[in-house]
Amino acid sequence: MPRADKRTDKLTVVSWAMWDWGSAAFNAVLVTFIFAVYLTDSVGTQIDSGYTPAQWLSWSMTIAGLVIFAVTPVMGQRSDRLGTRRRALATWTFITLLAMATLFFVRNDAPVYFWVGLALLAFASVTIQFAEVNYFAQINQVADEDKVGRISGFGWSAGYFGGIVLLLVCYLGFVSGQGGALGLSTEGGFNIRVVALLAALWFGLSAIPVLVRVPEITPSGEKTGGVIESYRQLWSSLRELWSQDRNAFYFLFASAIFRDGLSAVFGFGAVLGVSVYGLNAGDVLIFGVVANVAAALGAVVGGLVDDLVGPKAIILTCLGILTAMAGVLYVGSGPTVFWICGLVLCLFVGPAQASARAFLARVAPPGREGQMFGLYATTGRAVSWLTPLLFGIFVSLLGQGDRGGVLAIGAVLLIGALILIPIREPKRN
Repeated sequence: MPRADKRTDKLTVVSWAMWDWGSAAFNAVLVTFIFAVYLTDSVGTQIDSGYTPAQWLSWSMTIAGLVIFAVTPVMGQRSDRLGTRRRALATWTFITLLAMATLFFVRNDAPVYFWVGLALLAFASVTIQFAEVNYFAQINQVADEDKVGRISGFGWSAGYFGGIVLLLVCYLGFVSGQGGALGLSTEGGFNIRVVALLAALWFGLSAIPVLVRVPEITPSGEKTGGVIESYRQLWSSLRELWSQDRNAFYFLFASAIFRDGLSAVFGFGAVLGVSVYGLNAGDVLIFGVVANVAAALGAVVGGLVDDLVGPKAIILTCLGILTAMAGVLYVGSGPTVFWICGLVLCLFVGPAQASARAFLARVAPPGREGQMFGLYATTGRAVSWLTPLLFGIFVSLLGQGDRGGVLAIGAVLLIGALILIPIREPKRN
């Protein structure tokens, strides 16, 4: 008998993936390639501090990561038990949209705006993660069991391509030349601040289909627990996994670390491109477009090769190349080095992410896939503070501006790869 809260037709799948398409307005446009760069390279020049603006960005993201770790294990559990998954997705998406739109008021002509911008960006980084917990959980409502991977990949690629389209719109309309094709004023960072409004509008419109098309779930009937009870259940699940399948347990640990490093490639790449390698705002946007194309193509090709050689070989190869590129970037200088090494980094981020998910799908015991992917998400968020923290520490210890942050990202990727080496390759059917 079909579930009342499940729709797997093409229109519903597309409606679901539109949220991913729209979320690129925050992840690619604000956090990675436009607003974070504006915050550190323009607004941040107003502050008087012993730390660089990029370091302050890393500290704020560290705090956001700790908040995410502390709260997200509760979010999905409560919405599942109360039957409020769609409502929770709508609520946290709306709050994120408000924070994004409020970035419009972050000018570049007084120090106070830097701290306001950091706070808003960190706050929105937390609330969008709260929304994602519920959005990711909806995949079982829109995909049949034998199509989960395919539908997940479709949503992932929608996010990449949404970023490409919006970055091009922002570059041509608001950034290129002086104020883009629209000829907007650049005084007080007005043209970049308008981008924040556009990003909020883009995300808001893209989020409507999933809220209309994907049905609300029915309450599970279980009692809702607080934070302590949620962590008791998490600890119980980890202990059970430790006793029954340590290979899968070790993979969760290794992947949590290297996935944080993979996220940092995009999270700090554009900031480093400007502060260390001399790119301007327009160059960063063009790089962002090409980088998203490279990541998407890499994920597609990597997925095909994965079926031939297995996910572990793909992940280790990608992490080895990424670590080597981080080393080259640390000693290199200039835009050309950044373009070459940066695109290589992006090309191999996608396959590593896709194969990590495929690895887990192969080691997950039949009937426990949901539990395993829940642990996969939770352990990933548990260390989402690691690379931002090391970024700030490495910059302080090594000096040379923000250059030391490159080694911090490389170190996290290397550690994850070393932990992965002894883990057994999952059996293939």
